[in-house]
Amino acid sequence: MTDNLDAASLNSTASATARRMMRSALPAVSLAVMLLAIAWLNPRAISYMGFNLMLSLAIPVALATVAQLFVIAVNDLDLSVGFFVSFVACVTVTWLNDSPALGIALLLGGILVYAAVGALVYLRDLPSIVVTLGMSFVWQGLALMVLPKPGGQAPAWLQSLMKLQTPLIPFPVVAAVLIGFVVHLGLMQTSYGTIMRGAGGNPNSVRRAGWSILKIKMLAFALAGLFGVLSGMALVGLSTAADASIGAGYTLLAIAGVILGGGEFVGGRVSPIGAVIGALTLTLASSSLLSFMRIPPDWQIGANGVILVVVLAARALLGSREG
Repeated sequence: MTDNLDAASLNSTASATARRMMRSALPAVSLAVMLLAIAWLNPRAISYMGFNLMLSLAIPVALATVAQLFVIAVNDLDLSVGFFVSFVACVTVTWLNDSPALGIALLLGGILVYAAVGALVYLRDLPSIVVTLGMSFVWQGLALMVLPKPGGQAPAWLQSLMKLQTPLIPFPVVAAVLIGFVVHLGLMQTSYGTIMRGAGGNPNSVRRAGWSILKIKMLAFALAGLFGVLSGMALVGLSTAADASIGAGYTLLAIAGVILGGGEFVGGRVSPIGAVIGALTLTLASSSLLSFMRIPPDWQIGANGVILVVVLAARALLGSREG
């Protein structure tokens, strides 16, 4: 009887482990399915040049997704990242190009404002959704002040960087791997990264252990601001010009990328590598797969939503079976 119970327990544990592994693999499976579909619709796209074209915009999307990931890691949500990316883009094509010192100061100021938002959310116990929604209007207004009409010029060095041709593996793929690895190393493999995620999962325990939740929130939001700056600059390097709404759609893309990559809105549960894979998947879906399928542009946002819902449904199904 005891042997039967032990065998049943082992089988149950093995089954639960297999389901957890399947949930973790969902982002990679989604990306693989996307690539297979593109290869079937247009085999010529699966090439060095094809990946360069399809994934060029994946770099700023991945950076914006990582920015959102840091905020979600501490149990908050940033609804301003898209317009912050737009603000950064406008500063990059104007002040950073014409007066680099002033441009750098403005970008650093944007990161400090992000840290201040994190402090405000914590100290006043305000919903981050409300505060960052308000900040989205602030960033949009500042972007319009910096660049009232579309135009400007990206710095030559930034254009050269974003057009870099790496041997064998396309630059967007190299950049995505590097972004995912660096953020994974910092957030998942360091002690302070563990504490930061712990602040999102169980802030009371982290506080009792002697860590300042205020400092953690400020750092998380500052890192979000840093990656938002990198996203805006990367976007400008690709587009060579900017306008006050160039990154408006990045807010929803960033949230979708984090969730598609295995992250959750509560508990500090995030996956940097999964988030980058989610960003790649969404980029491929919007820029390539849906175009090859001749889906009208007006329908493409909805199609991205369908992809996200399907993946989340699969994840929820595996989770329910695991329970």
